[in-house]
Amino acid sequence: MKGQPSFNKMLTKIVMVSFIGLLAWAYQSTYPPPPSICGSPGGPPVTGPRVVLRDGRHLAYNEYGVSRNIAKYKIVFSHGFGSSRFDESVYHPELFEELKIYMVTFDRPGYGESDPDPKRTIKSLPLDIEDLADKLELGSKFYVIAYSMGQQGAWGSLKYIPHRLAGVALVAPVVNYWWSSFPANLSIAAYKLQPLQDQWAVRVSHYVPWLVYWWNTQNWFPGSSVISGKPNFSPSDWELLAKSFGEGSPTSLQKDYVTQQGLAESIFRDMKVGFGKWEFDPMEIENPFPNNEGSVHLWHGDDDGLVPVSLQRYIAKRLPYIHYHELPGVGHLLPNYDGMKEAILKSLLLGEY
Repeated sequence: MKGQPSFNKMLTKIVMVSFIGLLAWAYQSTYPPPPSICGSPGGPPVTGPRVVLRDGRHLAYNEYGVSRNIAKYKIVFSHGFGSSRFDESVYHPELFEELKIYMVTFDRPGYGESDPDPKRTIKSLPLDIEDLADKLELGSKFYVIAYSMGQQGAWGSLKYIPHRLAGVALVAPVVNYWWSSFPANLSIAAYKLQPLQDQWAVRVSHYVPWLVYWWNTQNWFPGSSVISGKPNFSPSDWELLAKSFGEGSPTSLQKDYVTQQGLAESIFRDMKVGFGKWEFDPMEIENPFPNNEGSVHLWHGDDDGLVPVSLQRYIAKRLPYIHYHELPGVGHLLPNYDGMKEAILKSLLLGEY
């Protein structure tokens, strides 16, 4: 037919235009919106104290306990995934007063009111901690306590600033399944204990980090259960939540403050860094306290549904200088169980373990 070639050309153009449009949509879906920086025009307000770091970024912080001037023990606390400087996981008012403890918590980069750090790595976080300690004049040595995903600050500090540490406590620390020291059969078995949707979310974070935003914001299939507000907590954790806050209490992930600058540079950056390719293997870190001038503690519950206890046991075996505390019947919300705040603090500061 005489008009057939023209029709075919038109059809080809329509297909090509549609394909290009599909690619543009797909790219746009994987590319997150820019962060809304605190203090910038149209951005969230700055409501609390902040320090200026070595590269000009701001780090927001909160102080607990006695004043820095009279404190006997000074602690820097690194909060977990989807949390902030208001995390009081190890804050115990009476014990802080009794032992003269000062603690500073801070919004990790991109969270709350701390500026995002698009170049964030495992190394940059302990340098942020060191900057914060120096700006607040905490002295030559201080303690670091890290909870859950905040472990990036603790392992990073042990690797990059061990000379500044008086002691370290890792509480229910999230584990990267790709650390090279893990035997393949152990890490694979632990990985498969997670819900399928979390297996995929972690896998994407490690292998295709540029896809993390799209993966956890699309509506075709479930992304991370933690981000969705339905984490794989153990029954003991859920019982604790119901007892402490009542049924249906919002999680920290639902607080506007935590992700007010955007998801990309807070929780999604956390996933990329935490489950990405680390610059070192924590199980190759040498003893930072060869003369027992300090101590390293790792606390974990055997009922933790988010981080398999088998991996913590292996870490403790590989690093004999770690004081490993495994608690029966305790889940990922370990610091909130009865007596845990006191135990964590006294073991780290007083050597009562």
